Amino acid sequence: MTTDLPVPGTALAVAAHPDDVEFGCGATLAKWAAAGCRIVHVVCTDGARGTWDPGRDPAQLVAAREQEQRAAAKALGGSGEVVFLRWPDGELEAGVRQRFQLAGAIRRHRPDVVLGHDPWRRYRLHPDHRNAGFLVTDAIVAARDPLYLPELAGAPHRPATLLLFEAEEPDHAEDAEGWLGTKLEALLCHESQHESTMAIVGGADRGAVERQQDEFTQRVRQEAARQGAPFGLAAAEAFKRIDDL
Repeated sequence: MTTDLPVPGTALAVAAHPDDVEFGCGATLAKWAAAGCRIVHVVCTDGARGTWDPGRDPAQLVAAREQEQRAAAKALGGSGEVVFLRWPDGELEAGVRQRFQLAGAIRRHRPDVVLGHDPWRRYRLHPDHRNAGFLVTDAIVAARDPLYLPELAGAPHRPATLLLFEAEEPDHAEDAEGWLGTKLEALLCHESQHESTMAIVGGADRGAVERQQDEFTQRVRQEAARQGAPFGLAAAEAFKRIDDL
């Protein structure tokens, strides 16, 4: 059980969909960015199916979600640097083409720490989350070894640490006390997801919307308290930590 890595020079966070990074490690990235870390997002799918409205135009939703993701990355204290792989939402595979793309991003951005979904979490239903997790582990191997993907530009690169969020058995936590407000600000940038993911339903009743936002805030804070408790922290984001990369 460990807590609080040294602040990395560069952190690369890989998500299945827009907003997954903010849910999984937003406070951690905000804390590191404030201490001088360069943060880079990679989003694997286009997010085209992330709505409960069957009449929503998918192309318009994709454009909106990319704009929201850049805004969220800036809210965390980054430059808004986001790599969009744009695979179809709901159909992500941990295949060779996807591995090529992500290994290229790792070699290009040369992160000290990579963060991503834990693919080994039991009973995980969403295939994009599962495959995004395996894609991270596979791409790290491809990015580090010189005879893998020789057609890629850039020298091989081996990150120091992999942190997997949504972990079944976390063994590392980053203290999130003081950074949950920034995490929430970044999450709320994802306006297209307010209803479906955050239970914030827009409408004429401003008071109702404010109550829903307060309820969402409490859920995020309660989850941070739950994750921090085993580590003796009031609020945390917990991960499975892998250093032998």
